Amino acid sequence: MQPKADLSTRETILHLLKTNDELSAKELTDRLNITSMAVRRHIDALERDGFIESRIIRQPMGRPTAAYHLTERANVLFPNKYHAVALDLLDELVKESGENMVERLFERRKETLYKKYTSLMEDKDFQDKVSELANIQNENGYMVELKKTSDDEYVFIEHNCPISQIANQYNHACQCELRLFESLLDADITRPECLTKGDKKCVYRIRRRNLQS
Repeated sequence: MQPKADLSTRETILHLLKTNDELSAKELTDRLNITSMAVRRHIDALERDGFIESRIIRQPMGRPTAAYHLTERANVLFPNKYHAVALDLLDELVKESGENMVERLFERRKETLYKKYTSLMEDKDFQDKVSELANIQNENGYMVELKKTSDDEYVFIEHNCPISQIANQYNHACQCELRLFESLLDADITRPECLTKGDKKCVYRIRRRNLQS
């Protein structure tokens, strides 16, 4: 765990970049009132973690300057209420058109995701398909842990669910995810554990279909 002072300085840098779009190392040094070497150390760490990146600004005179700004990944470090807005909209849709309309929306989302990801599964064997699905879910923030139990079976664990608040209220989202996995992998899948049922993680048991006897 990093020292509290280091964490506080890095948080300050993130907030400065959030409120100023971009700043140079010198501008950060002036605002933080610490040494340029200390600022560089924090910048390097934040770049390594993928929270900031730089662009080169050419000067009429003198050396080019690097200006730093936040990456999309840094958005997770700041408070947001996206799930609350989404739930409010879904609740209004239920009042207007009924819960069946919400289920249709989740079905449409499943179909859209299938079209988006099915090309990534082409010409892959079963193991590579499961690994690709793990990569997809990790990129979407699900914190996947993959365990191989045999050549034909895997345990696919999601330690996080970015849409858990929505899924808690509209469980059809979970059913659509399960069927999406089945379609992408051409596999038989069960889900013995699920966050929406009070479990600490979502666990999928994935078994390849059409096994040769």
